[in-house]
Amino acid sequence: MTSKDTIRQTLDMSQMIVDKYVGDLDDEAFRLRPMDDINPIAWQLGHLLSFENMMVEGIKPGVSPALPEGFHENHSTDAAKAKADKGFQAHGDYLSLMKAQREATKKVLDGLSDEELSAPAPERFRNFTPTVADGLNMVGIHNLMHAGQFVIVRRKLAKPVVI
Repeated sequence: MTSKDTIRQTLDMSQMIVDKYVGDLDDEAFRLRPMDDINPIAWQLGHLLSFENMMVEGIKPGVSPALPEGFHENHSTDAAKAKADKGFQAHGDYLSLMKAQREATKKVLDGLSDEELSAPAPERFRNFTPTVADGLNMVGIHNLMHAGQFVIVRRKLAKPVVI
């Protein structure tokens, strides 16, 4: 198994988990705040997508799908702190955007040499992902960091256990 295989496995497994947790939810569930200090799934998916998009664009500019105008700002940490539930997309739009971005991410991964994977990550992410390989692996890990919060919404809505 190569480092690319490991990163691809992390990307695939984490996306499968996210898809299972959110696939049967609707727009209303995506906007639900199960507790005051928990961001809605819409914000979290947008945050995950924004991070992945910025990471990949920092590695290889121009390969990621365009996000709607204001997307990064509407899913930023500042927007979450302000609890400004504006600019959210429809449930299906997040899933489509995430799928397109993940395809772009994997295409970039497949095209990188071992030397390129060992290169420094984009400057803005180096404090926690020193190399390109670390950055791409973090994309998958980041999804898992948020997945537990999706379960809270599922439980609140009495949705079935999916994993």
